Amino acid sequence: MEEINYITEEKKKALEDELNYLKVTKRREILEALEAARALGDLSENAEYHQAREDQGKTEDRIMQIDHMLKSAVVVKKHSSVCVEIGTTVKVKKENANDTVTYSIVGAEEADMVNNKISNKSPLGEALFGKSKGDAVSIKTPKGLVKYTLVDIQ
Repeated sequence: MEEINYITEEKKKALEDELNYLKVTKRREILEALEAARALGDLSENAEYHQAREDQGKTEDRIMQIDHMLKSAVVVKKHSSVCVEIGTTVKVKKENANDTVTYSIVGAEEADMVNNKISNKSPLGEALFGKSKGDAVSIKTPKGLVKYTLVDIQ
């Protein structure tokens, strides 16, 4: 059974934009590079040609990957809920910490710790998933067990 991938509207738009760029602009650039490399002569020892072919392979792989993601992903809108799920924003407090930290719960494809977006598959995201305001969770880390309290769900 295939795993469900969740993405937000913003991520869907970003993937569609990337796909369009790869199909229209990048493919044309690679074809031009291939033609220029072919014009140089002997292809067996032509570094430019081999690099362009490698770029072409990587680009086509990425196009297939994005196509698959867009076809199979479930788009989730940001929303409020009484329990933690994809699309909700949570405020958690680490045990013995003074401040709270706010995270958006997103699908694995969108996880971005710099912007406080954690995946439902991450240790913290998985522990919080399905929990309600006031619940406490413990996560095993390399430094030992860490406790978090779910302060709010938005």
